[in-house]
Amino acid sequence: MNGASREALTAARERLDALTDSTSASAARLADELAAVTALLHREVGLRRVLTDPAQPGEAKAALVQRLLGGQVGGQTVDLVSGMVRARWSQPRDLVDALEELANLADLTTAERTGTLDNVEDELFRFGRIVSSNTELRAALADRAASASAKSELLRRLLGGRVDAITERLVTRLVTAPRGRSLEAGLESLSKLAADRRNRMIAVVTSAVPLSDTQKRRLGAALAKLYGRQMHLNLDVDPELIGGIRVQVGDEIINGSLADRLDDAARRMAS
Repeated sequence: MNGASREALTAARERLDALTDSTSASAARLADELAAVTALLHREVGLRRVLTDPAQPGEAKAALVQRLLGGQVGGQTVDLVSGMVRARWSQPRDLVDALEELANLADLTTAERTGTLDNVEDELFRFGRIVSSNTELRAALADRAASASAKSELLRRLLGGRVDAITERLVTRLVTAPRGRSLEAGLESLSKLAADRRNRMIAVVTSAVPLSDTQKRRLGAALAKLYGRQMHLNLDVDPELIGGIRVQVGDEIINGSLADRLDDAARRMAS
């Protein structure tokens, strides 16, 4: 997103934070209802164009939302969506993307409140690795001919009781309503959203053997100083690296041995 859409999303996220800070608001219910509105506007192209039409008065668009959603979802969701359609959006799709992001953020807020956000981040990463290494599973989850209920049941058998309930909700929503994205791209987006919830960046660390706790702490501290933000390390093992390590932060990739890269990071920090 850019321009007006980015500003509108920032304002919507602030309103969501205010709602979820209230003890009377159920973040899980907000997530479900925002996901339902996302599905509606993704399906109804004409409606989302009307709701993002800059030529239409904001109050008229908010009144339309009240008529359409009133009685279908809770009042807090109606108020949140009404505020969003009063804002300006660069293109109609941006409103739908923003609603989906808010639904995911509401679930991540629940994980944060219950102290399971780190687990959710790790489980999203692990599930992504499983999918990328299992072509049959990926094909089944991405199969456009398969029904949403069939995919949900497959995920329930795979994940039910094995991961946090929030992880299962997020993955199920992504798989059953991909909205044109690949599964890998959707999982990466969820991981970044979870990290952003704590103002952290994600470093995908691939090593030849599992890192020790001391190595993880040293690497995390070095990367945090290097990039100026706390890091969440997603760890993977690839014996083909033969003693090396590969670190990816965003689009930047660092290759080399662990000791060499830490020494290099220390020299860069000192310069």
